[in-house]
Amino acid sequence: MGAPRIGVLALQGDVREHVAALAAAGADARPVRRPAELDAVDGLVIPGGESTTISKLADIFEMREPIDKRIAAGMPVYGSCAGMIMLAAEVLDGRPDQRGFQGIGMTVRRNAFGRQVDSFEAPVRLDGVDGGPFHAVFIRAPWVERVDDGVEVLGRVTDGPAADRIVAVRQGNLLATSFHPELTGDPRLHRYFVDLVRAA
Repeated sequence: MGAPRIGVLALQGDVREHVAALAAAGADARPVRRPAELDAVDGLVIPGGESTTISKLADIFEMREPIDKRIAAGMPVYGSCAGMIMLAAEVLDGRPDQRGFQGIGMTVRRNAFGRQVDSFEAPVRLDGVDGGPFHAVFIRAPWVERVDDGVEVLGRVTDGPAADRIVAVRQGNLLATSFHPELTGDPRLHRYFVDLVRAA
């Protein structure tokens, strides 16, 4: 089987870094910002950035409905940081005009770990990802306050003031982390997603 085609939603945020990380993990990775480009991929990454901006641009670029339809049809999607917020059924501390894709039955708190100056790095144990704790980079990150039945908690912060906060989840073909694996040089999480797309 050839490399799965995985798009990175290229409206705002760290698109290049995700494209590079996916390519290193064995995917045919490409930026996606138009519905026709979305039609050509097997999976999608919603990158970190600014969730309210991504929400507005999804409407401007007429991507909201096509992404909603592909999620409903079972397309694998991975959201990191702002992407986690975009996949959440409920967002606390969001803006009233902010709308996501609502794929994962979870409540997330926007900017839960604080402002840009409060960015930090911490080890996270990830279920289903071999090789020991993942060195996670958190930048104005959300955390998960609550999950529905059927949502698997994959990772929590292991120590420090944020210990035990949920920062990685999966529901079916949808994956979300509040941290940025594309900034670490550790390919394991992108490999995990590439395998998920292959299996789908």
